[in-house]
Amino acid sequence: MKIISFVVPCYNSQDYMEKCVNSLLINNDSDIEIIIVDDGSTDNTASIADRLETEHPDIIKVVHQTNGGHGKGVNTGLKYATGLYFKVIDSDDWVDSKALEAVLTALRMFVSSDIQLDMLITNYVYEHVEDGKKNIISYTGVFPENKVFDWQDMIRIDPIRYIIMHSVTYRTQLLRDCGLVLPEHTFYVDNLVLYHPLPYVKKMFYLNVDFYRYYIGRSDQSVNEKVMIGRIDQQIKITNMLLDEHDINSIKEQSPKLAKYMVYYLSIIYTITSTLLALDNTEVSDQKFIDLWQRLKDKDIKLYKKIRYFSKAFFMALPGKTGKKVSKAIYKIVRRVYKFN
Repeated sequence: MKIISFVVPCYNSQDYMEKCVNSLLINNDSDIEIIIVDDGSTDNTASIADRLETEHPDIIKVVHQTNGGHGKGVNTGLKYATGLYFKVIDSDDWVDSKALEAVLTALRMFVSSDIQLDMLITNYVYEHVEDGKKNIISYTGVFPENKVFDWQDMIRIDPIRYIIMHSVTYRTQLLRDCGLVLPEHTFYVDNLVLYHPLPYVKKMFYLNVDFYRYYIGRSDQSVNEKVMIGRIDQQIKITNMLLDEHDINSIKEQSPKLAKYMVYYLSIIYTITSTLLALDNTEVSDQKFIDLWQRLKDKDIKLYKKIRYFSKAFFMALPGKTGKKVSKAIYKIVRRVYKFN
């Protein structure tokens, strides 16, 4: 059995997918499985994937499917994965080879010692291709180091260094047991990949290595500001889906700190969605802003108050013309400092 399955969903990725896959081919390590999911590409993605599979038949597995979006690609990868652990790598991103060695060493240690680790957390790096600058998101001081821990052991919650899909590696069976199935033809499902399994995670380990390299710079990239505003309905859809995923009040009874973190994560997503609506700055987006928060208020008034308090504390997601101006100003400052898109 493989130690880890890397799933690389690809759609018209001919210009960058090979760099991604090659970064995972560390010494042709037999403990690694790479599943390339060709999601109905119309360029040379399929032929490149088939060539890579021919060159590395013991490591690379290619699945061709009709187009269903990133979510369908992840679903397919999870279906075919044989590794004990599972990680999604976007086809325009890559990983650091030395960090990959450290990840494999850590996972082998847990497997050999019969420790059922649910989630491995690693750092990720924003790689700004246009100017060559890097921004490392490290979790030092957020999670304990060099020990297996649970949610109660979290050191602090940080408004910038929250965990995202790119910073986690899940135990494969946990994802299957928790029933992770992503919607098709939907953008920004990364949030569901991260959020849905959280209540099922019991044992974690933070490995302080800069593993995932997050590409920033393509004009058509999903995290590009203009693209995100153009797809605001998709962002709203995912935000509403996250709200409906779990009953946080029930989770709080079992794990107060996990529930607090989940509220915090939802607060970040609501703030991001609201800020994008403010940037759109139309009457239609103003109404969508109202509807977004009203739906939350109608569903859970206590949760609504907590999330609104969070957003207002950081002067974000504020209502009215003045509120939009303040939110946009704060967003521009944060974007300039952290360069996340």
